[in-house]
Amino acid sequence: MARKMKTMDGNTAAAHVSYAFTDVAAIYPITPSSPMADYTDMWATQGRKNIFGHEVMLSEMQSEAGAAGAVHGSLQAGALTTTYTASQGLLLMIPNMYKIAGELLPGVIHVTARALASHALSIFGDHSDVYACRQTGFAMLCASNVQEVMDLGAVAHLTAIESRVPFLHFFDGFRTSHEIQKIEIWDYDDLKDMCNMEAVEAFRNRALNPEHPIQRGTAQNPDVFFQAREACNPYYDAVPEIAQQYMDKVNAKIGTDYKLFNYYGAADAESVIVAMGSACDTIDETVDFLTARGEKVGVVKVRLYRPFSAKHLVDAIPDTVKRISVLDRTKEPGALGEPLYLDVVAALKGTKFNDIPVFCGRYGLGSKDTTPAQIISVFKNTEKKTFTIGIVDDVTNLSLEITENPVTAPAGTTACKFWGLGADGTVGANKNSIKIIGDHTDKFAQAYFDYDSKKSGGVTISHLRFGDKKIQSTYLINQANFVACHTPAYVRKYNMVQDLVDGGTFLLNCSWNMEELEEHLPGQVKRYIAEHNIKFYTIDGINIGKEVGLGGRINTILQAAFFKLANIIPIEDAVKYMKDAATASYSKKGDDVVKMNHEAIDRGVQGIVEIQVPASWKDAKDEDLTEKATCGSADVLKYVNSVQAKINAQDGNSLPVSAFVDYADGSTPTGSAAYEKRGVAVDVPVWNPDSCLQCNLCSYVCPHAVIRPVVMDADAAAKAPAGAAMADMKGMEGKKFAMSISVLDCTGCGSCVNVCPEVKGNKALSMANLETQLEAQKMFDYGTTLETPADVLEKFKVTTPKGSQFKQPLLEFSGACAGCGETPYAKLITQLFGDRMYISNATGCSSIWGGSSPSCPYTVNKEGKGPAWANSLFEDNAEYGFGMQLAQKALRKRVVAAAENLLAVAEKDDVKAALQGYLDTVNSSTENGPATKKMIAALEACGCDNEDRKYILANKDFAAKKSQWIFGGDGWAYDIGFGGVDHVLAANQDVNIFVFDTEVYSNTGGQSSKATPTGAIAQFAAAGKDVKKKDLAAIAMSYGYVYVAQIAQGADYNQCVKAIAEAEAYPGPSLIIAYAPCINHGIKGGMKNAQTEEKNAVAAGYWHLFRFDPRLAEEGKNPFQLDSKAPTADYKAFIESEVRYNRLSRTNPERAEALFTKAAKDAADKYAKLAKMAEN
Repeated sequence: MARKMKTMDGNTAAAHVSYAFTDVAAIYPITPSSPMADYTDMWATQGRKNIFGHEVMLSEMQSEAGAAGAVHGSLQAGALTTTYTASQGLLLMIPNMYKIAGELLPGVIHVTARALASHALSIFGDHSDVYACRQTGFAMLCASNVQEVMDLGAVAHLTAIESRVPFLHFFDGFRTSHEIQKIEIWDYDDLKDMCNMEAVEAFRNRALNPEHPIQRGTAQNPDVFFQAREACNPYYDAVPEIAQQYMDKVNAKIGTDYKLFNYYGAADAESVIVAMGSACDTIDETVDFLTARGEKVGVVKVRLYRPFSAKHLVDAIPDTVKRISVLDRTKEPGALGEPLYLDVVAALKGTKFNDIPVFCGRYGLGSKDTTPAQIISVFKNTEKKTFTIGIVDDVTNLSLEITENPVTAPAGTTACKFWGLGADGTVGANKNSIKIIGDHTDKFAQAYFDYDSKKSGGVTISHLRFGDKKIQSTYLINQANFVACHTPAYVRKYNMVQDLVDGGTFLLNCSWNMEELEEHLPGQVKRYIAEHNIKFYTIDGINIGKEVGLGGRINTILQAAFFKLANIIPIEDAVKYMKDAATASYSKKGDDVVKMNHEAIDRGVQGIVEIQVPASWKDAKDEDLTEKATCGSADVLKYVNSVQAKINAQDGNSLPVSAFVDYADGSTPTGSAAYEKRGVAVDVPVWNPDSCLQCNLCSYVCPHAVIRPVVMDADAAAKAPAGAAMADMKGMEGKKFAMSISVLDCTGCGSCVNVCPEVKGNKALSMANLETQLEAQKMFDYGTTLETPADVLEKFKVTTPKGSQFKQPLLEFSGACAGCGETPYAKLITQLFGDRMYISNATGCSSIWGGSSPSCPYTVNKEGKGPAWANSLFEDNAEYGFGMQLAQKALRKRVVAAAENLLAVAEKDDVKAALQGYLDTVNSSTENGPATKKMIAALEACGCDNEDRKYILANKDFAAKKSQWIFGGDGWAYDIGFGGVDHVLAANQDVNIFVFDTEVYSNTGGQSSKATPTGAIAQFAAAGKDVKKKDLAAIAMSYGYVYVAQIAQGADYNQCVKAIAEAEAYPGPSLIIAYAPCINHGIKGGMKNAQTEEKNAVAAGYWHLFRFDPRLAEEGKNPFQLDSKAPTADYKAFIESEVRYNRLSRTNPERAEALFTKAAKDAADKYAKLAKMAEN
């Protein structure tokens, strides 16, 4: 039976097949599985019918534990129920998985197998999560590629329905979930034809129902529990044969040969690998290569992992085998071997393979690339019974050596590689390209996307392959026919031209003429181009983007250039398909955006410049592009030079295990982000001192702390870099003022220019091309060496917008998006309290921009003090921070007691005064820090012999009052972590909870949370959310003893810093909810307008500013203060300015009008309620 071909990724394939069998889906977003649920929601909204003739009913829950509970309940009530998850989310489902399996309920969980957080978080793929479920009773079925996800996903559902045993269908996160392939897709009629409808009916009839009630979930005693547990054995014994029967049905329909264990390779193989997951395709390709040269090798691909059928495994292995190597994509520290290895060893015991040696290998953790060269080393290995591949283990020496690195892909495969800047649209354009080629030609197509950990503005590398034969190369491209560099700064940072094969094509996006190319291209790049006959082209996509109105979104321009140069399909057809795709992608953003993209496509085709490569380039000399850090603490320098530099050069794969011995527990030194100097901005701010009010607002709002005021006395000013702009400081005679800009750390968002006040029609800041402003870096670097004079800090209080910016930010150069709405708040908090802060950070955007390898944006002051930051998980962050506070309290309590004891016996007046000062300020982190210094100094100087003195000095790091902060987004605070937030606030400890409220799950792609307002479109709210936002502040205020504030920096600069200062000073729990515009909102004019958006939100009554201070109630005053005035702008006009709202107006105007009217009324009612609360 011929099936329809379509180009899609693994998540889409899983969603397509699972939708057919699903009545109900209960979900919670997590990377990389979220798209499966999003497609399910979208298709249900569009009216797609499953094989039972109705749309899927999908519900987003508050956590994966909640989703699992809902799945359990839905199954009990007779609905075939599905969920989608990965990693930590899957772990949260385990308790319910035991119940679902124990009650023989035929649910299916589709899992994008992903690493589990251990010493560090990894969002990337391995099998750690699914192996943690092997004891739950769920059957486990593995798909190796996108096609198998489509095909075997059906087997999981069909077998679950017939066997009554629930299934976990898994495939590799990212490598399969996000790999795009051209595959055959199921017709739902064929799936319905294979489904045992009698088993479906029997399932529904067994369901809980008051019409024929039964009881389930009872408690059993020791006399019968064991026997009852064994009663399920026949069901599990039957699963392998039932699964094979459905594989046979699939085979009969589509001509495949799926088995529980598939063997591929030489019939007389002597070396056999046993594996499962995406590596199997790479092994297949390698087997083809090796057998073609006469080697006796093969692979057994595991499909059904649980129940594990020893009989079927033995039947799959060739009798000629002399050595078996089991590859496991996980690590279980302390185990005798990895899980699949132990299963294989047990299965072969007592069989004809009893005496065959079985080796245990680890590979691919955290999506570590697995290549044919590594697989060859496995086949060749005869000595190391336990081994690793893909790394150099120079500590325990388990790694196998690479001896050859051949090209194993089928002849005629075209490989293309694209280097882009996160959020420049490169990845989106390449997804369109692969679908155009896949859907409009007979070629096979594959795409995979490799990212660093920056939110946007990081490195993206797109790997595209096209060919006339099936593509099984599930590894990154390192021998390309076409390479495009979309960011000119990259040519001096990364080896990319060197990936080209002889005669390949290199496209560089830049505005450089020939003379400038000579200047900017490193010698080794020139020589490689010349020696290998590389066809070299440039295109000025940056200027074209500006001219057509797209700004930095240059994706369609460069996509058009690619099609012109690659010549895979006729350029006229490619232009048509690209314009069709642009219309489909951007119509939700308006006709103007569509027209701009159409013009960009035409300009991309026309704007290519062919470079005639000079013969002199063959003699070009190598240039040393590495920059060795020399200034800083020894631990930071060691880390930066030995680890970070390699990773930032995209060479982290070459680092051996020994490089991480000092960091085995996941610790890294702070302050390393300052050494990156990525230079990714196209335009950066330029300061004009003549128009400057010296208000410091530009610094106040800068998301990346790249623009800072510098105050200098005459001597410091004289030593400033030559030509540095400065002015007399207003209100401080004899001082010079400069606004310094780290142009190499700037992301070019323009937020500073946006808030800069005009003076006689002129702003003190404007934007100019980075290359024209490189000298400005010297003044910034010089400014970081200076201390702000004490008299300046005295005059301009730190608790004011202007004064706060004279304090060093201890969050700088993070991986946040350009224009981020979150980081200005976090940066400000570090300026106020950073030298004494603990931060527990929920997983999410703020943990990724704040704590992603390799660099740390949290830094230290000149005393070496700074925020102590840590991340545990998503759901437990409030409790994690609470635990930190308890530890501080317990350890400090002993120091305080020792100080009290010592004060009672101290004889020296200076010691007594220092001890008294310490005890008098013991509850204030602001005052206690200086008092602690004085006490320590006095005790060190006194020389008296006293046990309490010795204790205080030995534990001086615990003496000062610390400031405990708990950071996280609305998905954490309103949803998955709400129980913890509520409990920690209720516990009445001195902790500060800060919520970055973006009103969506920003980190996982913009899913709806309970912070999402009425009418907003988000994932899992495709038709606009129809219920109003949860009032987290009101819940917290109901306790009466919690300090609560709602702030929006751009709406009221003073209220923002005042609320933060008050919250920290309050000797109890505090909650601050901060409005944080996000790239997911689709703000008109882009993220440069984030602060203006905050201002407009308050003016329209969309967001309200207030503070609730329990201390006022103790004084007999009203604790509630409403800080925002009655709305003066139109609510609907405000929300219509954002794509997340106006998209609904275009797709469903009637619903939009109803929801927007409801939202406006709710907002007005809320303001009226707040105004009433503020009376008295």
